[in-house]
Amino acid sequence: MGAGKRELAIRALRGQMWSPGRPSIARREDRVRFWRAIARGASTEDAAVEVGISVPVGSRWFRHAGGMPPIALAPISGRYLSFDEREEIAILFAQEHGVREIARQVGRSPSTISRELRRNASTRSHQVRYRATTAQWHAERRASRPKVARLAANPALRDYVQDRLAGMIERPDGSHLAGPTVRFIGRRHGRRADRRWARAWSPEQISHRLRVDFPDDASMRVSHEAIYQALYVQGRGALKRELVTCLRTGRALRVPRARTAGRGKTFVTPEILISERPAEVADRAVPGHWEGDLIIGLNGSSIGTLVERTTRFTLLLHLPPMEGHGSRVRLKNGPATAGHGAEAVRDAIADAIGTMPEQLRRSLTWDQGAELAQHVQLRIDTGVEIYFCDPHSPWQRGSNENTNGLLRQYFPKGTDLARHSRADLDAVALALNTRPRKTLVWKTPAEALEELLHSA
Repeated sequence: MGAGKRELAIRALRGQMWSPGRPSIARREDRVRFWRAIARGASTEDAAVEVGISVPVGSRWFRHAGGMPPIALAPISGRYLSFDEREEIAILFAQEHGVREIARQVGRSPSTISRELRRNASTRSHQVRYRATTAQWHAERRASRPKVARLAANPALRDYVQDRLAGMIERPDGSHLAGPTVRFIGRRHGRRADRRWARAWSPEQISHRLRVDFPDDASMRVSHEAIYQALYVQGRGALKRELVTCLRTGRALRVPRARTAGRGKTFVTPEILISERPAEVADRAVPGHWEGDLIIGLNGSSIGTLVERTTRFTLLLHLPPMEGHGSRVRLKNGPATAGHGAEAVRDAIADAIGTMPEQLRRSLTWDQGAELAQHVQLRIDTGVEIYFCDPHSPWQRGSNENTNGLLRQYFPKGTDLARHSRADLDAVALALNTRPRKTLVWKTPAEALEELLHSA
């Protein structure tokens, strides 16, 4: 290409091109790698470090996308120029090679190279320069095909969805009831914080109810996934993100399924899961197998419960708060001062089960709570085999869950359990153990346990 023709081409490019702003530093490949790491279950911080971007940038990507990948994770077709090819084009163009020479060396047609130089050059410095990063940014920006959300384009549909999701509830006389005032803080509500009062239909309920209320109006249709995306993804122009507080979870961002699957406790290994428990435990024929849990009260107070599966005999563990509980100054990496830390629960279980005969110390089944992280030392101290239930499976400790329900008669939710002494717990345990049970043919747990000990 001659110098005169090259200058004319540059002038033509200056008149045709415009700059939409500052190019993004991260390429599409970086975003794909980031979201693939998220899909594997990595945290936002780990995914950002893996890609080579800063943690705040990774958090911003995750937050703006609502926890959902905004781009396809499949590899790009070879039909399109890659970043490596654009780097090669930039080098050859800087060396003042012609379009056909660049095309021969890159392995593309001359029209592709000519179109690439014409469309994706940089003009920010009032000079036409071809840079690979800027060209890649132009290509990715042009390839995006933003689609107007149905909720944003249909006001009647948006009003219907918003009313069923976030509309005010009504008294029987038809007047509105506002409920507590809740400020949106941009993340999930606290465990014991007020929630916004609303009609709170789920997106699935709204989606299916539209077909009932508007059977002949095809424009009044929206999938529940579209509603979720309108809530979680910023910039959709449909629903405000504050309305996520009306969802039952109150979750402000979607959580990848692989991430939730990787939240198991590090101290729980496959060989101590309930699936490995001996078969004799399930039929309740052999005594000495226990189920345990904590009941939680106000200010982190707790009481431990142990129930023998065959006789339903109950032991209550006294877990008083430790010195310094309630103080704002806490020892870093120190024990849980509320009284139900791993060491306190281990010692309480060892003291309680240690009072039982050896034939009644076979196994203990617990949920995957951190309070039993010292289970290895507990097994060494007591000789009791420890097993853990599957996550979110309280029915696998049915006897213990039933007993905890009975104990709530004496220790209601929302009360301070630390005010009860060791003598108080012994009295309540005696009341349960001397209460006749239908499952024991109206014997009391104490009588059933006594019979087993005499027969042994």
